[in-house]
Amino acid sequence: MTVASWIAHQRGVLLSQKGHAWLLQGPSGLGHYTLAMELARAWLCENASGEGACGTCGSCHAIDVRTHADLCMLMPETTVLELEWPLSEKAQSEIDDKKRKPSKEIRVDAMRDAVEFSQRTSARGRGKVVVVFPAEQMNHVTANALLKTLEEPAGDVRFVLATESAHQLLPTIRSRCISHTLLWPTPQDAAAWLTGQGVDATKIASALQAGGGRPEVALSLARSGDALSRWADIPLSLKAGDGSVFKDWSAAHQLDAVQKTCHDLMTLAVGAEPRFFPKKAFQGIQPDTVALSTWSRQLKESMKTIDHPFNAGLLTESLVSNAQSVLNSGQPRKP
Repeated sequence: MTVASWIAHQRGVLLSQKGHAWLLQGPSGLGHYTLAMELARAWLCENASGEGACGTCGSCHAIDVRTHADLCMLMPETTVLELEWPLSEKAQSEIDDKKRKPSKEIRVDAMRDAVEFSQRTSARGRGKVVVVFPAEQMNHVTANALLKTLEEPAGDVRFVLATESAHQLLPTIRSRCISHTLLWPTPQDAAAWLTGQGVDATKIASALQAGGGRPEVALSLARSGDALSRWADIPLSLKAGDGSVFKDWSAAHQLDAVQKTCHDLMTLAVGAEPRFFPKKAFQGIQPDTVALSTWSRQLKESMKTIDHPFNAGLLTESLVSNAQSVLNSGQPRKP
């Protein structure tokens, strides 16, 4: 399996370091999970080199089929299912019996299993690895349980935490990890990776712009049906109060697009170039700067509750209505 060039470079740097816990941080879409798994593979590989795992030994195969006895994936159940890792028997039974929905937080039960795992003897003799992703999904109880294990790790166990919100982690957890901020790929490296993922060459530039230069976000947009083809229409659709541009979009994706619209309008207001949309997408839009600033703060507050089970239709209506009000609050922008 070919690893993206910017991930491979960081993997080599991190594998040369000595320690027992690493914290991978930075904006989403830069490869947090991929880099964490590359480190885990190399640490557990039977024929590892400074460039990573061999990809062919029994350990590498065990990770590929999600059965490695010395690897613990500490993740929210929703992420476990999304990434096709097995749930614990207890969790699987509760979800199958519809006693509860998969958790979006890292549950205390999962943390207890991870602590017990870290105290066991290595099954393959190459040590053990605990991957925590996304680490910001630990609640106060699970975070404190992890802290105790990080302070006094038992035996040959390594931890790699990956997060896009390091500021949400306990300072004491951050202080016990080797911190690494993920690198941004060059546009050329990102484009090459997207080509390798099968993205049409004609979509790559617009996908990378819509994703703010983050390749995994660009890939998601490129694969999301006709979402990318509608992307440049979003600002004018919001100005017209037309929510159909968000048809079949999740609440999180809708809010993300609206926030990016607001961001680019704020950059245009100070004479800078937009980051997420082509400049022509804002033709005829020049909102009042005070209204724009207020809207930006409101959108940031909305992000805190976006995972709540809102009525999808009402959420879209609210986002579009607020956007329409702001986008029509000033004088038209000249072509």
